[in-house]
Amino acid sequence: MENNASTIEMLFERAEDYTRTTVELAKLNAVDKTADVMSSLLSRLTVSIVFVLFAFLANIGLSLWIGELLGKVYYGFFIVSSVYLLVAIVLYLFKDQWLKMPISNFIIVKMLKKS
Repeated sequence: MENNASTIEMLFERAEDYTRTTVELAKLNAVDKTADVMSSLLSRLTVSIVFVLFAFLANIGLSLWIGELLGKVYYGFFIVSSVYLLVAIVLYLFKDQWLKMPISNFIIVKMLKKS
């Protein structure tokens, strides 16, 4: 009878160890996926910030150049800002198709990627 009790006790210990290991593995997988998604998003954000700075300075130069061609500096800034207004309207109209879905798909692919 004692042998049977020790076998059941050993079985419960193994089940408990298996459960702890499974929970720990799930935590580590969640941390890995989160780190992968965040590092990918942050690297893209960094590249985007550098590009935005380039575009900002290029737009100032373009505005000054167009303003010089038209005779008044502020005309160039009005023209460039009008172009940005049109781009903003188009982006707003197609935001789900061009922005939301690709970002959602990117996150889903990263989260479901097998390591």
